[in-house]
Amino acid sequence: MNITIVGPGAIGSLWAIKLLQAGHNVSLWSRSPETSIDLSLDEQTSLHFSNNNIEKLSASDLVIFTVKAWQVKEATTPLLQYLDPDTILMFMHNGMGAVDEIATQIDAHPIVLATTTQAAFKPDRNSVSHTGLGQTQLGAFNLNGQQCTFLVDVLDNALPAVSWNPQIKIALWTKLAINCAINPLTGLEQVKNGELADQKFGDTLISIVKELTKVMQAEGIDCSIEELEASVNKVIHATAQNNSSMKQDMLYQRKTEIDFITGHLIKTANKHQIEVPVNQKLFDQVKEQENSWNHQD
Repeated sequence: MNITIVGPGAIGSLWAIKLLQAGHNVSLWSRSPETSIDLSLDEQTSLHFSNNNIEKLSASDLVIFTVKAWQVKEATTPLLQYLDPDTILMFMHNGMGAVDEIATQIDAHPIVLATTTQAAFKPDRNSVSHTGLGQTQLGAFNLNGQQCTFLVDVLDNALPAVSWNPQIKIALWTKLAINCAINPLTGLEQVKNGELADQKFGDTLISIVKELTKVMQAEGIDCSIEELEASVNKVIHATAQNNSSMKQDMLYQRKTEIDFITGHLIKTANKHQIEVPVNQKLFDQVKEQENSWNHQD
């Protein structure tokens, strides 16, 4: 396939390399003005990618967006003029709600949502480390997207394991719930994921989970407080040494994805007239810090 990866950060670079190694024609689209980018995975030989090539973009069968949630709109809309309506758009990012914001502009395309637990890290701009094996789930966002189940074979052949989830909304909400529990706390406290196992965070975590369960049940998702708490604790222990993306964004005073994580939860809670005071407080604290950096510019 002809594939363009928009946003070659850690995960985007990992997929670019794996898909190229699996025999696909892969090009990149990034904010860098360079016409080509070399990427090396786990200190192997560098691979050469074309960057910001409109001809390659126009010829793409699949465009994978691996940008931050708040960058989805600005990354997608300028490219639409070059794409055939049959070009599949796949969005792989944390949080929820970013694709909804541009749904009417992109609805002619088959749209696929992806969520992955593959872990990657970029020590510098030309190298990427695959730091943890994970699972990737794909699912349709619109009717045309339901025709794209064949992408499971394409992606699984490059970087297993990949599966099709007809209930992708449930998978996305489960990941959102885990992000709501881990990201704001690790960002505000500047601690690694594993430190949330400390009993001083216990009450806050259970309150977050209780609020999430109410909202998810209102959205028609079958879940219980016990199951969700177990999922959160499992991730806290499994990723104990990890620094969450929000922890790193807040450390370096970069814009976070809070609007599409806790913000999406709050929006959905408001729709169902459910109170979520603990999540609201965390959201306000993160936004307060973000706003304080902006004032220093």
